[in-house]
Amino acid sequence: MTDKTELRAAALDSKAWPYEEARKLLKRYPDGAPAKGHVLFETGYGPSGLPHIGTFNEVLRTTMVRRAFEALSDIPTRLIAFSDDMDGLRKVPDNIPNKEMLAEHLGKPLTRIPDPFGTHDSFAAHNNALLREFLDRFGFDYEFVSSTDYYEGGKFDDALRNVLRHYQGIMDVMLPTLRKERQATYSPVLPVSPKSGVVLQVPIEVLDAEAGMIAFDDDGERVEQSILGGRAKLQWKVDWAMRWVALGVDYEMAGKDLIDSVIQSSKITRVLGGRPPEGFNYEMFLDEKGEKISKSKGNGLSLEQWLTYGPDESLAFYIYREPKKAKALHLGLIPRAVDDYWQFRGNYADQPIAQQLGNPVHHIHNGPPPAETLPVTFGLLLNLVGVMGEASKEQVWGYLANYVPDATPDAYPALDNLIGYALAYARDFVTPTLSRRAPEGVEVAALQRLDAELAALPADASAEDIQNLVYEIGKTGGFENLRDWFKALYETLLGSEQGPRMGSFIALYGIANSRRLIAEALAKA
Repeated sequence: MTDKTELRAAALDSKAWPYEEARKLLKRYPDGAPAKGHVLFETGYGPSGLPHIGTFNEVLRTTMVRRAFEALSDIPTRLIAFSDDMDGLRKVPDNIPNKEMLAEHLGKPLTRIPDPFGTHDSFAAHNNALLREFLDRFGFDYEFVSSTDYYEGGKFDDALRNVLRHYQGIMDVMLPTLRKERQATYSPVLPVSPKSGVVLQVPIEVLDAEAGMIAFDDDGERVEQSILGGRAKLQWKVDWAMRWVALGVDYEMAGKDLIDSVIQSSKITRVLGGRPPEGFNYEMFLDEKGEKISKSKGNGLSLEQWLTYGPDESLAFYIYREPKKAKALHLGLIPRAVDDYWQFRGNYADQPIAQQLGNPVHHIHNGPPPAETLPVTFGLLLNLVGVMGEASKEQVWGYLANYVPDATPDAYPALDNLIGYALAYARDFVTPTLSRRAPEGVEVAALQRLDAELAALPADASAEDIQNLVYEIGKTGGFENLRDWFKALYETLLGSEQGPRMGSFIALYGIANSRRLIAEALAKA
């Protein structure tokens, strides 16, 4: 890789989206560091449910922009992972125990609801712990912030007084966006009932902005109460704006479904005398049917599912690419993502710096990736273990020893890791779907010829020599096109509609084993 000066110069012109985002922050502070001394990145999280792939997506992409900015500037940076745990619980999640107990606390702040799992002081504390464990697992550099801690600890007191000072201005922003029925009850401030502990959705009257005093109706009784010290929270869009101003947030991205929230919160930020952060709206993930992924519908793919069948880098690679384009997210994408990641990683070292900065692996690894190469593709591994059926890592390495020089787990640790993923993926998604059909027509003679030609080759014939042989048989075997020949090989020998480069597969699986597959196929003809 090159020195920092050359890297910075190239990054200033790079079209890679993290650098494009980072340049927004350079323009934000053309004269150097802001008064607070750093540039602040924020990601938000609602702890009413468990951390999920969307959380990983947002923190990962924000971290990529942060690292890109650090390559362009010497201004210090911070990343806050903000948990909105003062939010009132709106509904009981489906995937938790003790639902009846939780139902008794609907409407209360998440930090004031008992933990249904029985392991923490509150439901929010349980989910916050999972969030931190989740982020730590991937080595994210962040600072965790609890909304409750900031509300109850007084860190938002000045910002809350500022909301009351600009109460009418905020109402002027919000009311035109609401239905008439909602306009009648809307309030930017949500007091916590002193009777029930519920976060109330009721109109308020500002009594004294400097003292933080408001009045509201609580079950037919007029209550005068301070909004400071955790006795109120703000409506979501107002809360977001208040937080941007109070913390001095410079960058926060959000999903396309929050475009309206970003617009309204930005207006409120200006009403409060602040400057909205930079950021962009990323597109949403879709399921196999092209429908938006929904936690309540359960049609999404969990982080744990992806990481059962593919490594972290494959998911990071998929998330990095085309963030403003709606993309499917399902298990069938994993093999391609793994192989694409390794292809880009293999290309990196020989690329000029401009291409390296646009290479996804540069942003996944925050610079040059590890030097290890992958001698076989993940797709080829899947074809191998699919044909093998029940197999162990040791058995797979036995085949690899005939194909890859010095093939050992110590020499290729990344490959050893991928074998585990391939065994799991093939077991659950490949092997159950394999169905080898009988060869027919010209396929029979072509397979007989392939068998005879393979028998004449030495056991250590190269993948290239075998591929040339397969190619020649297809050209002269009476097929309308080569695609039909390769499709016949996949369907009769491997049991699938798609497959690998056959020369590589036969070299890996072994000529003798491959001839056995051919014999089994011909026996059906």
